[in-house]
Amino acid sequence: MNMNTENNPAGVELTRWMAVGSLLGLIVLGLAWELWLAPLRPGGSWWAIKVLPLCIPLAGLLKNRMYTYRWVSMLVWLYFIEGVVRAWGDPWPANALAGVQTLLCTTLFVACALHVRIRFKAAKATGNFVPVPRD
Repeated sequence: MNMNTENNPAGVELTRWMAVGSLLGLIVLGLAWELWLAPLRPGGSWWAIKVLPLCIPLAGLLKNRMYTYRWVSMLVWLYFIEGVVRAWGDPWPANALAGVQTLLCTTLFVACALHVRIRFKAAKATGNFVPVPRD
């Protein structure tokens, strides 16, 4: 569902671009980290492929698909855990890069959660909200 800008509730565009920006930041950081800045092996590491799952939701976020925001908010925790573990255990500069990754993951999660919340509230207020039946 593509929402027109004039019909968007306040905060939807901000949270959308926060999510897209932090996702792009995670992709760029992951590639730069594992290929040039602090790879696990000199000359680059195959760990750079860890950014491939992050490329999948990019189109959904750009198209403003609610479902994408919901599952990305769960996927990002895998990268958050990696960032925390590597911030604690890796030497400089990898631990600083892991700290940046953790910050980007937190930003992405908050942006997705707020985006979904704002859109659900707006749908409920306009009567477009259809509750999911519970068994």
